[in-house]
Amino acid sequence: MNRLSHSSPHQGADRAGKPALADLYPTHLETVGQRFSAALETAGFDAVAVFAGSPHGWFLDDQDYPFQINPHFKNWLPLLHAHDSFVAYVPGQKPVLVYYQPEDYWYLPPAPPSGYWTRHFEIRIVRHTEDAKGALPGARRCAFLGEWQERFKSWGFADVNPETLLNQLHYARAAKTGYELECMRQANIISAKGHRAAEQAFHAGASEFEIHTAFCAACGQTDDELPYHAIIALNEHAATLHYQYREREKPARRHSFLIDAAAQVNGYAADVTRTYSAERDEFQALIDALDKEQQALGKKVRPETDFKTLHLEAHHAIARLLHDFDFVRLPPGESVTKGISSMFLPHGLGHLLGLQVHDVGGLMASPRGNLIPKPDGHPYLRNTRVLKENFVTTIEPGLYFIPSLLEKLKAGPHSRHVNWAKVDAFRKFGGIRIEDNVVARAAGPENLTRDAFKTM
Repeated sequence: MNRLSHSSPHQGADRAGKPALADLYPTHLETVGQRFSAALETAGFDAVAVFAGSPHGWFLDDQDYPFQINPHFKNWLPLLHAHDSFVAYVPGQKPVLVYYQPEDYWYLPPAPPSGYWTRHFEIRIVRHTEDAKGALPGARRCAFLGEWQERFKSWGFADVNPETLLNQLHYARAAKTGYELECMRQANIISAKGHRAAEQAFHAGASEFEIHTAFCAACGQTDDELPYHAIIALNEHAATLHYQYREREKPARRHSFLIDAAAQVNGYAADVTRTYSAERDEFQALIDALDKEQQALGKKVRPETDFKTLHLEAHHAIARLLHDFDFVRLPPGESVTKGISSMFLPHGLGHLLGLQVHDVGGLMASPRGNLIPKPDGHPYLRNTRVLKENFVTTIEPGLYFIPSLLEKLKAGPHSRHVNWAKVDAFRKFGGIRIEDNVVARAAGPENLTRDAFKTM
C-alpha cells in the first residue's frame, strides 16, 4: 500500500457486487475536472494550483502538529500526507502532480507515487520546496487554492483563494461521485468494526480511555488518522455535545455510553454515533424509541427533500418522546413552538459529509455563494439545502439532559410543564445521539451506516 494513502482492505477488490475503487476513479476524476473547468471559466482563470499545505510547528518547539491536507487536494487523488505538494490543472490538459519527495534521514520520506490513480497524472518529483515553482505548468492567469505562504508571493499567481471559484466548487461538491460513495461505504464498514469493539469494551467495564483504544485498534487507524476527535462519553459526559476528554479512571457506576467516532478512507469521512445503556432500563427504552424515530427520518432522505423541513420534523419527534416518557406535559406541537424541544435537542439534525466531516456547501443557495437562511430559533443547523441525488447527509437526532439548558428552562416561563423529578432522574445518563450517514437517492435512500453494521 502507498504509505500516503490510507485505504480500506477492500480497495481494489469487488465487494458484494460493488465496483472496485480503481474502476470508479476515472469517472470521478473526469467529474472533478469538469467541475474545476466550469468554475475556472466562471471565475476568469486559465488554471489552478491546489496546494496540499505544510506542517505547522508548535510554539517554541521543534515538533509539528498533525498534518491535515487541503480537502481540495484530496478531491483529486488519494494522498493524505503529501505536504508541500501541488495538483495543477489546466482545462483540457492532463492534471499535474508536483510531488514533494525530499531526501531526508530524520523522517521517512514519502514513498514514490503508486496505485490505480497514477496513470491519470503527469507526476513531477521535486526534492526541495522551492523547486515546485518551476515544476508548475505555465499559465497566464493561475489561481492558487490552499493555505497561503509568504514564499509564494513571487510565483505569479493571479489570485489567492478567489471567492467566485471556491463558491462554485463548494456548491458542486455536495453531490458525490460513485468513487466517493464507495470510499464512504468502506469508511462506514471500518467505523462499524470500531463501534462494535467500543460497545464490547463498555459492557466489559472499560474506562473512556480504554474504550477509545479499543475503537482505534478495531479500525486500524491512529487517533491522528481519524477524521475527527472521537467522542467517548460515559454517564453525564454525554451531556457535553463535543466532549473532548477520555478519563483514565473508571466511573464508580456505569449508567450510559455515547460514542461519536468514525474512520476515513482515502480522505472521505464517516461520522457515526451510537448510545448504550448499562442496563435494560427505561433509559434503554428511550434509546430504542429514539432509534425508531431516527430511522424514520433517515428514510426521508431523498432528492427534493428540504432539509430544513426534515430538521423541524426531528424536533416534533423529540417532542413526542418528551411527552410519551413523561418529561414534558404538553402536546408535542406546543413543546416545539414554545422552544422546549430545543432545550433537549440544541443542535441541527445533520450536515453534509464527504471530504470534510462538516462538509462545505450545506448553507449555499447557489454556486454564487448566497446563503439559505436557517429556521428561526435553530442557529446551529448546518444544512439548509434541498437535497439532490447522491448528496450524503448525517441524520443525528439527540435528546440530552444538559445542565445549563435545563437550568435555563427551569428559570423560564415554561418550567411548570416539565416533570422535573423525572428529568432530574435522567441527568446521570447525559443524553442520547444516534447518527447515520445516508445517501439521497430517488430510488430510495442508501443508509451507509446501517448497511455497514449489517456486515458485522
